[in-house]
Amino acid sequence: MQSLNFESDDLAVTEEFLNNAYTRVQISNHGPHQVRTRIRREVLGSINFDQLELGFDMAYDADPLGRVCLVTVHSGRIEENYHDDGPDTFTPGQTGLLTPHDLPYSGVIRTSRYDITMFDPAVLDRVATADGGARVRVDGHRPVTVAAGNRLRRVITHLQQIAADPDAANSPLTVTAASDYLAATVLATMPTTAENEPNATDRHDAHPHTVRRAIAYMESHLGERIAITDIAAATFVTPRALQLAFRRHLDTTPLEYLQQLRLAAAHEQLGAALPGDGQTVATIAYRWGFTHPGRFATAYRHRYGRPPRQTLRE
Repeated sequence: MQSLNFESDDLAVTEEFLNNAYTRVQISNHGPHQVRTRIRREVLGSINFDQLELGFDMAYDADPLGRVCLVTVHSGRIEENYHDDGPDTFTPGQTGLLTPHDLPYSGVIRTSRYDITMFDPAVLDRVATADGGARVRVDGHRPVTVAAGNRLRRVITHLQQIAADPDAANSPLTVTAASDYLAATVLATMPTTAENEPNATDRHDAHPHTVRRAIAYMESHLGERIAITDIAAATFVTPRALQLAFRRHLDTTPLEYLQQLRLAAAHEQLGAALPGDGQTVATIAYRWGFTHPGRFATAYRHRYGRPPRQTLRE
């Protein structure tokens, strides 16, 4: 699905759009204000970033979305009726889960400006460290702490900026990194069914040979979209055991090590660039999955002792 813009002051037209863009839903005007709807969507891989502005009180009754749907309210409020947990209200500055992906949802949006961020729940399964391929679900609609909610909101804002950048949106590694980054943040900030503590088998498997196999897999798949679960499967251990092995023997994480390998690849490409070939620091950074040019430059300077633009110019 591509980026889109929608604007209408007609209730029936708005309902038809919502049915096409989200799921089957019935809406009504629940207040005295005239209907006014504005929606803008940016897309980054399988993630949708929607900015919505409703100038009226919209009551809604909708089928399951089939996607994890996070909400951040900027003005007004959203009164949600959770089918598994009763009513709750989101007010400005709050971020959480608008609805479980597999349950119907209903409520009233009170003259609100808000964002929703949607992604496939299978990404949680892929990124999580749950046993046996078990399905992971968000098990509550509020972040675990206020600080966790602030962190989740900052990550969403960062990814919205990436989605608006054509260079980033066209980089496969950036798209995958963004998806994994969002899922990992949700797992860290929202209550979920994922199990994160290593067990006895994980501790037994966290030996140096596991690290060597994992590094060999990373090096041979450096330009591909890989997640921690892919690396773990290639080394025949659980993601928890893989995390423990890297922490125990290299004092880092598998994904941090992968980032260092990709930083080295970006360094090599910066050095090989020729004048006039159209290469920039940003495009090379995005190509290797670095979604934030400023952070890429900081990491590069820390590793190589100079800014990446200096390497590009030489």
